[in-house]
Amino acid sequence: MNKIVTIGISLLILLQSANIHFKDLVELGQLVEHYQFHNEEYGDDFRVFVSKHYGDLKASHSEKHQEEQQEHEKLPFQHHQAPCAQPLVFVLGQDSFINSYPEIPLAVKSNFHYQISYSLVWGDNPFQPPKQA
Repeated sequence: MNKIVTIGISLLILLQSANIHFKDLVELGQLVEHYQFHNEEYGDDFRVFVSKHYGDLKASHSEKHQEEQQEHEKLPFQHHQAPCAQPLVFVLGQDSFINSYPEIPLAVKSNFHYQISYSLVWGDNPFQPPKQA
């Protein structure tokens, strides 16, 4: 039972890291049916089919075939999620990072104090390290 739960959780983490939802797995049947339609109607192979629905030819295919729009919305992997609303942009100023010198404090006072201990670690206890003869 533990192995099944472990495998299930591992698969869940793997699929979510690839942004694949359970809904996408259910809709794989729609993908196969729509591919068969394209294969019979237009003679598209799988590479061209994927390009028309997920790749470079998606915009032109959507414009030419408006009647298939409802079928295209039922295909898996059609959800678009932005991880953040604003793009991250780093702007470097005119000041050079190479020639800038940070201020280094000359005298630093600390609360650190170290006192050397001269006591023997082993002492005269019955547990002592071996001695050379």
